[in-house]
Amino acid sequence: MAEASNDPLENSTTDRSHTGTSLNFIEQFVEEDISAGKNGGCVHTRFPPEPNGYLHIGHAKSICLNFGLADKYGGQTNLRFDDTNPVTEDTEYVDSIKNDVRWLGFDWENEFYASDYFDQLYAFAEALIQKGLAYVDDSTAEEIAAQKGTPMEPGRMSQYRDRSIDENLDLFRRMKAGEYPDGAKVLRAKVDMASPNMQLRDPIIYRIKHAHHHRTGDTWCIYPMYDFAHGQSDAIEHITHSLCTLEFEVHRPLYEWFIDKLALFPSRQIEFARLNLTYTVMSKRKLKQLVSEGHVSGWDDPRMPTIAGIRRRGYTPASIREFADRIGIAKRDNLIDVSLLEFCIREELNKTTHRVMAVLDEKPLKLVITNYEVGREEIMRIENNPEDPNAGERDVPFSREVYIERDDFLENPPKKFFRLFPGGMVRLKGAYIIKCDEVVKDNAGEIIELRCSYIPESRSGSDTSGINVKGTIHWVSVPHAVEAEVRLYDRLFSVENPAADEREFRELLNPNSLEVVRAFVEPALVEAARSGAQRNFQFMRKGYFILDSDSTPERPVFNRTVTLKDSWAKEVKKG
Repeated sequence: MAEASNDPLENSTTDRSHTGTSLNFIEQFVEEDISAGKNGGCVHTRFPPEPNGYLHIGHAKSICLNFGLADKYGGQTNLRFDDTNPVTEDTEYVDSIKNDVRWLGFDWENEFYASDYFDQLYAFAEALIQKGLAYVDDSTAEEIAAQKGTPMEPGRMSQYRDRSIDENLDLFRRMKAGEYPDGAKVLRAKVDMASPNMQLRDPIIYRIKHAHHHRTGDTWCIYPMYDFAHGQSDAIEHITHSLCTLEFEVHRPLYEWFIDKLALFPSRQIEFARLNLTYTVMSKRKLKQLVSEGHVSGWDDPRMPTIAGIRRRGYTPASIREFADRIGIAKRDNLIDVSLLEFCIREELNKTTHRVMAVLDEKPLKLVITNYEVGREEIMRIENNPEDPNAGERDVPFSREVYIERDDFLENPPKKFFRLFPGGMVRLKGAYIIKCDEVVKDNAGEIIELRCSYIPESRSGSDTSGINVKGTIHWVSVPHAVEAEVRLYDRLFSVENPAADEREFRELLNPNSLEVVRAFVEPALVEAARSGAQRNFQFMRKGYFILDSDSTPERPVFNRTVTLKDSWAKEVKKG
């Protein structure tokens, strides 16, 4: 779980008089600005993803923060794509990001792209050159890195730092015209090579990239660096509160330097801790490797921490928003236990899903009710959700032969085993009380069938038998059972914090993160899933599941969203 912080800003609980609720440290800053009349009391945020991959749960936290903050204070939020690197970006990612934001329940005031501002950003760069605050450098990447020095030693001036304004303008315009190959020249800001902040040691603000851009095509062959585009894009859009993760705190002086020198709108940047979640990684580069190398089936593999993946696994927008609210906004990095995320979805699905019967077994155990008439069938009315009195009931067919789970029967049971055993009695959920009279085995000694008798007066809802049994087991009628594929998903990694492990991250993948089993499910489950009436279900005593997009009319596929209880924690303790 997240550690408690000693940071007074992080733990602040200033009361808002009109609501009585406490403020996080970002809200405190916002209310200070509103009280001071800054920006006319307006709140304008933005969510600025780079379209070079799919969004993950960490981005969901940022989405909830930016859109939630604007909503709380009557403001607006822009969706702005940071598309300054044409080599890694694609419209597929743009579309997926927009889909994810909407799925989470948010909509943006304006849709912008950093590429919308390429002309303005270029003009800003020329303005810096004309002020003597930027220069074209012919040094190699290795030479520039060496010039920057170390945190303990000042940097060294580039031999090109004193080029004249006219020469720099000429070279920069020729860079733009495409006269030079990639890497031949860069444009650097002339800040302070002796600054203790390495970000201020003449950072690169433009580089040459002869690459096709997903929006501007081949119009440009020079592209601004993120550190140059970020602050200026905020300024152009008049973003009042620019919310960034902690790694950008050291970049803030550079952003402020650009804003000051160019006399632009000064957004207030506030940093917060990014989300780090146990048993997964949040590096987009590493997630892309998992996809490209086939360790997972794609960006939407239900084991992935991507929003597309957790959506396919059966998580809901409300559960993600609840998770974001529970973890709060911290001022220092911490590691959040994935069990909290699982708790949020369990809490919601427990209240909203129908309880259905599914037998998850490659070789389910057949139970024959010998005193039930051959060919007879009944329809049992079974409640959908005892937590929701308005959820109603459904029809479940019952017959002489039913499947049950193999672990619901033991030939030699221990004490306090309340399921079925020779001579024992249990209730079939929503149906009758039965007694196990005979165990049938094959030549290898494996149990293949149970022969039981039922108590006709014990039907659920009208039981007059007077018999009380301690155990109830679920079942599926053999002639009505629908065969399905069930995918049992678990933690993607086998260690709690892969980022802190010295081993190569792919060595840490959990080999048991996916188990595929055959199952038999009641027909109402498949009908509801296909019609769209229900997609999430609780398989009794097994967990929460969702119909997967790989399903066909002939063979439905269900993904396990989460178990009924945190079984992983128990296994870790055993280990």
